[in-house]
Amino acid sequence: MDTPPRRPNFRRLAELSSIGLLLPSSIAVGLFLGYVLDKALGTHPVLLLVFTVLGVVSGLLSLVRALRRQMKEEPPDE
Repeated sequence: MDTPPRRPNFRRLAELSSIGLLLPSSIAVGLFLGYVLDKALGTHPVLLLVFTVLGVVSGLLSLVRALRRQMKEEPPDE
């Protein structure tokens, strides 16, 4: 007997596509905050570098958490 074609799970597809935006968006937020604080406080490269590094670390942690969650929720192959 033929099995009906599987419909794509659009919710899961949306979650997986958003994972690709985690790292760049975290870095962008860190860059923006560092730039604004450097302009306001006159500490030109220092806070920009600090917040960029914090953005990279935050993005990597979020990426790892999201990937672990997706791996846990992945249905077994049939």
